[in-house]
Formats: sequence, C-alpha cells, structure tokens
Amino acid sequence: MSDSNPNSDSSFLSEDTIVAISTPPGRGGIGIVRLSGPAARAIAEPLLKLRHPLAPGQARFAEILDSTGEILDEAVVTYFQSPHSYTSEDVVEIAAHGSPVLLDHLLRQCAAHGARLAEPGEFTQRAFLSGRLDLTQAEAVHDLIESTTLHQARIAAQQLGGSLSRQITPIKQQLISLIAVMEAGIDFAEDDIDLLPQAQITTQIAAIQAPLTALEHSFAYGRIVREGFTMAIVGRPNVGKSSLFNRLVQRDRAIVTATPGTTRDLVTERVSLNGIPVELIDTAGLRDSADEAESIGIKKSREAMSEADIVLLVLDATAAPHEEDKATAAALAGRPFLIVINKQDLEHPESQIPETALQLVRTSALTGSGIPELRRAILSLMTKEIPNIETAVLTNQRQQQSISDALAALHQARRAATAIIPHEMILLDLYEALRALDAFTGSTSSDDILNLIFTKFCIGK
Repeated sequence: MSDSNPNSDSSFLSEDTIVAISTPPGRGGIGIVRLSGPAARAIAEPLLKLRHPLAPGQARFAEILDSTGEILDEAVVTYFQSPHSYTSEDVVEIAAHGSPVLLDHLLRQCAAHGARLAEPGEFTQRAFLSGRLDLTQAEAVHDLIESTTLHQARIAAQQLGGSLSRQITPIKQQLISLIAVMEAGIDFAEDDIDLLPQAQITTQIAAIQAPLTALEHSFAYGRIVREGFTMAIVGRPNVGKSSLFNRLVQRDRAIVTATPGTTRDLVTERVSLNGIPVELIDTAGLRDSADEAESIGIKKSREAMSEADIVLLVLDATAAPHEEDKATAAALAGRPFLIVINKQDLEHPESQIPETALQLVRTSALTGSGIPELRRAILSLMTKEIPNIETAVLTNQRQQQSISDALAALHQARRAATAIIPHEMILLDLYEALRALDAFTGSTSSDDILNLIFTKFCIGK
C-alpha cells in the first residue's frame, strides 16, 4: 500500500452496508453480487443454503433461495473479513449464473434485508477512505476497467500497484526533511541551531525539483496512452488513401477502386499502435468537384483534417506534387503531420519527389513496404519520448496539475532563497509544494474532487 495521509483513515468503517451487481449488464456465464459493510455476512447468509459456514478467505458452495425457501440456483460464495478485503470492510461476493433476473432478485433481497444500493465507484471510494488505496491507485482502477489495449492495462496495473506513489514518497520525504531542518533553525535559534545556509537550501530544492520535472514531462506520453489520438488520412483522389487506411487497420475496411472519388464520406476505425489507441479517419479526396455528394465529402474531409491530432498527407509517387498538395501542406504548417509518398512500388526515376526538410515516409499500400516505418514515424511524432516501461507516468490532468503546482511553489521557494528572503517566507512556498503533493495522492483533496473522480466509475466497482 502507498503512503497514508490524513484523509485516508485506516480505521475508517462505514455504518451502512452497500450492495451492487459487479459484473457487466446482460446475460453471461457468471454474475456477481457484491456486498461491503458491517452487515455483509448477516445480510447474505439468510438468502443462501450453505453446505459449510462462511469462513474468511474461502469459497463456499451454496444454493440461492427465493422468498419461499425454494432453490433458484447454485452459487459460489466468498467471504472476505475486515480488514483483509478490497474495501477493508467485511465483503461477501455471490457468484451465480449470469441471469439478469436472478441477479436482480439477489440485489432486491439484499436491499430488503438492510443493504443500500451502492453509488457508482463507492466500493473503490471506500477502499480509498480506509487507506487501502491512495487516489492515484483509485484512478488506476477506473483506467484498468476502461482499458482497450494491453499496454493501457499494463500502465494502469502498474499504477494500481503503487508505481506513482512509490515515486512520490521519497520526494515528499526530502521536502519534509528540508522543512523540518528550516523550522528547527527558526524555532531553536537560541539553542545554537544554525539556520540552513542559502546555498544548501537551493541545492536541496533543486534535488526535489529534478524528479518532479521528469514526472511532469511524462504526462505528454501518459495522456496519449490513456486517451489515444485521432489521425486523418488526407490527399488528392486516387493517391491510395483508402489502401493505406486498410493497411493500418489490417483488413479491408474502406472500399478501394481505381476510380477517383470512390470515398464520399468519412470512414473511421479504432486501431492500436504499440498499445496506444488510435482513431483512423479515411477521407474523401481533396479536389474541386461539381458533384454534390463528393463536395459534401470533401467538406467533411477538411473538417476532419482540422480536428485531428495528427494528419497523414498522402502523395502519389508516380506524379509530381499538385498545387492542392502544396496548399494542404501549407495549411498544416505548425501542426503534427507527416507526408506519405505512396505507390513507391510504381515510382519511376523521372517522377521521384525530392526529399525536403519535411518528414517524409515512403510506402506502398499495395505491397506493405514502408508500413512499419510509417507506424514508427507516427508514434515518434505523437509521443516524442517513450518512457521506460518501468517508469511511472502521469495519465490525467488532475495528476499533472498537482505536480505542476508543486513545481511552481518550489520555483518560488528557490527564487526566494536566492534573494536571501527570510526563512519564514521560504517555508510558506515549501508548505504550498507539500500541499500539492498531498493533493496528488489524495491527502488534501476536497470532497468535490473526490466525488467527481468516483462518479465516473461504473456501479459495482
């Protein structure tokens, strides 16, 4: 478990018991009803015909009874005794067949025996309030549930295991030690305890800033891992946009013909590039057209191009660049985009497009040549620097803001120390940095922030 904090009380116990269906809605082989709270066991046992009494940490075979005592289903029931459970409370999980009618019956019976229906994220919120998880770990639970790629799941699992907390803890200890030494110098000056020299203060602040700065820089990558990005493939008709789209999707998703203007509407597909979710958008060819349907498609193409996080401008290797290509490249100046020279398998020496300062990737959507290089170029452009897989990364705006606030306060403290400002004033900035780090793990987070975080969870988690 990560470092504890004043808002996370390891002795926290709710007075009420909550219940929810913890498996996704719909029919399935297994459905789980979960109870958490002081009366979890007392509420569950009358609803079951147990062959052996419930015991902590052991699964028991049981039969589920209706209100008349008739058997409805068989189930496996597991009892987790406080504090050895996800919420640190008594928890009972009833795993039955995943019939919505049966699970709803169990839910209603639990409520009739005194349980309250859980709010979204309330199980994880109880884990946080009891000190079982800190706020970064609680956020990781949500990220793990929402993962669409294995890489996302790995990052979330690392954070659930406390990777961010472990990285912040020694930094906080350094800051607390600095504050303690400076406070001692002020409070016990008459006892011959010297004030910390200005040079040592600035050196220690710099040592605290360095790992926080590296952590803040990780947000550029962490945000993309968590949220993904959109990529529009644009260019003139018949340059191979749809074929390139199909290569990246790895199946024939877009219609490909030799007739220019085949694509009239946007075609989208979600793919994974090295574990990062990407929404690909195939667009209509950019050209002047009198055809009403094609003109609408071209308008949508320009809108997609303006809204995408990255743009692939596809050119034809068998022809010289068109004025439309040059205008599109000019419109993309200052934004992340790549120029893709497609059809290199058909390229003739006299039609070669000269290399420029712009980042070019040569491909053949027909043969697949250059596609691995294109994937690497896209990731390089979007992620800049990929941290080591063992390194913790910031994945949401709240985390980044907390680290940014801490760095701003440390910067002020360092400036004050350099300017020979009294230690009492420097300490104000250092305490502000400590509060920001406490907010990072949830020690000082307001109820409004906590409610916003946990209401994003699904019910039963």
